[in-house]
Amino acid sequence: METETATRWLTDAEQCAWRTHLDVSRLLMHQLEKDLQPFGLTNNDYEILVNLSEAEEQRMRMSDLAASTLQSKSRLSHQITRMESAGLVRRENCESDRRGLYAVLTEPGAETMRKVAPHHVASVRKHFMDLLSPEALAELHTALTPIADHLRGRRGKP
Repeated sequence: METETATRWLTDAEQCAWRTHLDVSRLLMHQLEKDLQPFGLTNNDYEILVNLSEAEEQRMRMSDLAASTLQSKSRLSHQITRMESAGLVRRENCESDRRGLYAVLTEPGAETMRKVAPHHVASVRKHFMDLLSPEALAELHTALTPIADHLRGRRGKP
């Protein structure tokens, strides 16, 4: 008895929408990264700084930061080491769990955020927000929310 189902190939309209989404995602992230380069930051650096700047006491457990930024613990550890060398963050031991570590935003890291954030927001506006009408932005949010919710529910699962 055959249990496999036939492949549901994408229709022309689905293929067009999918490829446009991929193009926009890659091109937008490339442009945002390019706009962060003059500040010596990558998109990953900026995302880490944002997470820490918005966290209570501007610190997060490394495992929580890895989950929040969708990075492996190993990759995040290398990233934090590089950012520590630049003086943007530091690690602190977790008092309640000797194996745990915190990533903490330093004052130079906070100052970098204050300096870079307005430029990043301007880049997001220029290359994304300002190209969409308020109606299109609302429709996009409505369309993407179930996908984001679905994928968030699948974190860590195959």
